[in-house]
Amino acid sequence: MTFTDITDIAVSGIAAQRLRMATTASNLANANSTRSEEGGPYRRRDPVFEAEPLKSGFEDRLGSHVRSVRVGRVQTDSRPPLVRYEPGHPDADADGYVELPNVNPIEELTNMMLAMRSYEANLLIMRKVREMANAAMQLGR
Repeated sequence: MTFTDITDIAVSGIAAQRLRMATTASNLANANSTRSEEGGPYRRRDPVFEAEPLKSGFEDRLGSHVRSVRVGRVQTDSRPPLVRYEPGHPDADADGYVELPNVNPIEELTNMMLAMRSYEANLLIMRKVREMANAAMQLGR
């Protein structure tokens, strides 16, 4: 496995986690949005990660066990919206109930923390690869 292969895997992880953080931030920002373009309250979104084979000969030698990650799609959460009794709200129905987004701030903050940790781990991998490349070049001197 070359340093480039390792770096490519780490970069794919960084890109995936960056999108996860952006999606989570969007969920938190719209936690109280009762109107969306699709109609009704905002629906929570989640990125779906998929394994992607490496584009090198090294994958063949390991029997397809080494893969990078990519975001295949961003899916909408299927859980129903929260319903709260607020008769004075402009979006309340005839009975005074308002449909609110199905966003749980604790769940979103947990997702954000996990994405940040994974992002940092991938950055550390890239840093270590650079250090190993520098050490290998020092051996040649």
